Amino acid sequence: MKAKSIFIAMILVVFTFLVGCNADNQASDGSEKLNVYTTIFPLEDFTKKIGGNHVDVKSVFPPGSDAHTFEPSTKTMSEMASADAFIYTGVGVEGFADKAKDVLENEDVTVVAAGDGIELRGEEEHAHEHEDEAHEEEHNHEHEDEAHEEEHNHEHEDEAHEEEHNHEHEDEAHEEEHNHEHEDEAHEEEHNHEHEDEAHEEEHNHENEDKGHEGHDHSNGDPHIWLDPTLSITLAENIKNALVELKPEAKEDFEANFESLKTDLEKLDSEFKEALDSAKTNKILVNHAAYGYWENRYGLEQISVNGLSPTQEPSQKQLTEVIQTAQENDIKYVIFDQNISGKIADVVKNEIKAEALVLHNLEAITEEDAENDEDYFSLMRKNLETLKKALN
Repeated sequence: MKAKSIFIAMILVVFTFLVGCNADNQASDGSEKLNVYTTIFPLEDFTKKIGGNHVDVKSVFPPGSDAHTFEPSTKTMSEMASADAFIYTGVGVEGFADKAKDVLENEDVTVVAAGDGIELRGEEEHAHEHEDEAHEEEHNHEHEDEAHEEEHNHEHEDEAHEEEHNHEHEDEAHEEEHNHEHEDEAHEEEHNHEHEDEAHEEEHNHENEDKGHEGHDHSNGDPHIWLDPTLSITLAENIKNALVELKPEAKEDFEANFESLKTDLEKLDSEFKEALDSAKTNKILVNHAAYGYWENRYGLEQISVNGLSPTQEPSQKQLTEVIQTAQENDIKYVIFDQNISGKIADVVKNEIKAEALVLHNLEAITEEDAENDEDYFSLMRKNLETLKKALN
């Protein structure tokens, strides 16, 4: 009996040990970690840096992808639907993300727009345009009121004149009244036509708006916010806040990791500022207008062959202007993106007899980047070296 008790006790000890080992294995193999999908590389990198051992992070973009045109496969969408969170910029660079957002939220996936709270470059200008339109409309109404007042004064003059010569011009007055009636009808008809035209224009605008939403739309501003280290602090903070909500027990780790990342981003910003302040020129010729936030932050001026999206190709007139500007400023380099073919930029390069350089837009890393364990900071510092060469 005693031997049996000892045997059972030994089994319990072994079982307890095995359960403990299994729990340790579960923790180490990531089963208790947050499963997070991201889009552009900086979001993936920041989430890893902030989340540490508490997260498993994967970007939906394969190496070398173009964020502007990428569409995830059904398999990828299915994998995303089983995640704890999906983190995207929320500023329009990922063409598929708005559709994916609705699907994922229905699957109880936490969707995080990391760019929330950032005012896009160009949005202010867009707002001023609407403000000017409002002022113009108000100005037009003032003129309308003046016209009505003037018409009203003329009516009083006519009444006085009519009273003075009532008996002599009674027939004329009736005729004039009849004419005024027709005139009012004409005004009313004209007014109706104006409203009809406004309705058609509004309908046309909505049609264009719908077309814009179908494709990739940058109408509200420049989405390449991650290339500014100071704006990247906001991206990182929004990621940190989301992780804290998802796993509050790891808040201290998330907060500490975020503060460390913030310090590194501030240091990187200082490096860019110092290098670009002392450059001989401030102009770069680029294939893709992704570097506008460097204009805002560091006084750089990008001369771009294509628009905010690489698919926005220039007209012949615009291309001629780009070439002329490059020649006038004695630009010796054309800068290409690491993940975008630049056939038109190649034409410009040959025309002005320039050399080619590469800037990394960080939308997605290449296979070589992955093999070299590149992160946001190593790629941005390589970009800084490229800028130093192009500007000096």
